[in-house]
Amino acid sequence: MPSQSQDADVVAGRYASALYALADVDRSLDRVAEDLRNLRAMCNASADLARLVASPVLSRVAQSAAITGLARTSGFHDLTVKFLGTLAKNRRLGAIRSVIAAFLTELARRRGEVTAEVISATPLKPVYLDRVRDALAAALGAKIVLESRLDDAIIGGLKIRVGSRMVDASIATKLQKLRLSMKGIG
Repeated sequence: MPSQSQDADVVAGRYASALYALADVDRSLDRVAEDLRNLRAMCNASADLARLVASPVLSRVAQSAAITGLARTSGFHDLTVKFLGTLAKNRRLGAIRSVIAAFLTELARRRGEVTAEVISATPLKPVYLDRVRDALAAALGAKIVLESRLDDAIIGGLKIRVGSRMVDASIATKLQKLRLSMKGIG
């Protein structure tokens, strides 16, 4: 019997596929993708928004009105606004992060791109992001789409994730390894 997370992934995949098909017909794939990336960033930055999308207490109408109002105010494409309203009305807004991930994965797959996440303690200058992109493209032999994220817990250095592979060159990890090796000496 499939688990609930597998069921949620299937549902998210179906919604993402439907949105992809609609955006493709509307010739708005890039715009919808940008909207979804912005929404993901907003959810990550705002605990209130994260609670809104996950809340089982709010009515479908209230949740739909709130998310579509936010989307309109943020200048999202009409298709994205309608899609978010549909998710809320169908009580699937809680799966929005999975839907976003599935949509962006499908978009990248169809374009022959590989998405890489770069995690740093401070914002990286565009020239450094370009160097990371170029190095990954040379190593993987594919077009790379970079998504950068900040995490001050890594102190410095970088973490780079491509699919299930991770390169961790963060200072926090190096300190942890040093700490563990020092324990073995005493």
